[in-house]
Amino acid sequence: MEPELLSAAPERELTDKMDGIKKITVSEKAEKEIKNGFPWAYDTEVTADDRPEDGEVCLVYTKRGRYLAAGFYNSVSKLRFRVISKNANDTVDAAFWKRRAEWAVDYRMRVMGNDFSCCRLIFGDADGFPGLTVDRYEDVLCVEVNCLGMDRQKEMVISALLDVLAERGVRISSVMERSEGRNRELEGMADCVGYMDLPGYRLSEKRDVTITENGIRYLVDVQEGQKTGYFLDQKYNRAAAARLAAGMNVLDCCTHTGGFALNCAAAGAESVLGIDISQTAIDRSRENAALNGLTNVTFEKHDVFEFLRSAMESGDRRWNMIILDPPAFTKSRATVRNASEGYEQINTLAMRLLPRGGYLVTCSCSRFMTPELFSQAVESAAYKARVSLRTVEKRGASPDHPVLSGAPDTEYLKCYIYQVV
Repeated sequence: MEPELLSAAPERELTDKMDGIKKITVSEKAEKEIKNGFPWAYDTEVTADDRPEDGEVCLVYTKRGRYLAAGFYNSVSKLRFRVISKNANDTVDAAFWKRRAEWAVDYRMRVMGNDFSCCRLIFGDADGFPGLTVDRYEDVLCVEVNCLGMDRQKEMVISALLDVLAERGVRISSVMERSEGRNRELEGMADCVGYMDLPGYRLSEKRDVTITENGIRYLVDVQEGQKTGYFLDQKYNRAAAARLAAGMNVLDCCTHTGGFALNCAAAGAESVLGIDISQTAIDRSRENAALNGLTNVTFEKHDVFEFLRSAMESGDRRWNMIILDPPAFTKSRATVRNASEGYEQINTLAMRLLPRGGYLVTCSCSRFMTPELFSQAVESAAYKARVSLRTVEKRGASPDHPVLSGAPDTEYLKCYIYQVV
């Protein structure tokens, strides 16, 4: 059974359960988008008829006065209304969130199989949890909340998730919250970082945890690591790159804690060099290499653009596989053009360093850089580098990061593998 949030629902009359809940009205454009699966309505599309409190659950109606959905309201945010449910019979309480948690966990258990011990358990709107991300690292959960309404209910939601996991034989010993950054500010919230203490649960403060991905062990710092400690979405893309790496000399740019590099090294690459601008990331990458007994991989601190340009100038063309996995070059639509130029530049440099027959693995994690825009940037780079590309694979995030129909922003990760010909 799937949650009704994932499919369009017909207009419904008010039910007794909704009596007394404040309401808002949305534009015809927002009505159409919500019916098609879009998970929110913008500030310019909402009229707050009953003036709900910020973070309160309210009901959204069409201009014709028909019920459309229930969700969170926030007058501070441009995302004025966040859809929770289109089911007119739903009551947003602990039982409701537990049902949602069951859907999310059971989905991961099915699609991730043996990788369930290390995966994303809740992926925001794609699972019907506006603004909530929960990653599992063995017996540790790392939580990020970027929606005011969800922030007010997070203890109840995470408690429901812990109950669901326990019923499936999974014991969680520690829950770390990493709710911080620009998205919190846009919702009118301060950062909230620390270990969660939930009544009725015996939780500890566990900072470092060892995970296994594609047979490789990694140390994850849930307190200080990037995002929630590790980038789980590239799990199967790293395996795809590793399948091509045997006998190769590999350059892994923006290696973070060694994800692609260690996968390629373990797959039998002749040599692997991982570079990153963060010394902390380089230090952890070296620890991870030692943890796995890999001696064919080294890590160095470099700015990726400076390193690639220097390699061009010095004639250093030792690599026949280059992996580009940079941080998002844009976090808003206003800077997409500059981001396209950045992706074009970095890919042009990499293509010029590769020999004919070499392989390029190139990624973008920006939701504003659509697959079409990213493909255009890569194609423009090939033209400037005077090479042709043969597509090996075009991939996205692993299935624990599902794409929600009607919400193109959930298709944020692109990982394209090419051969230079």
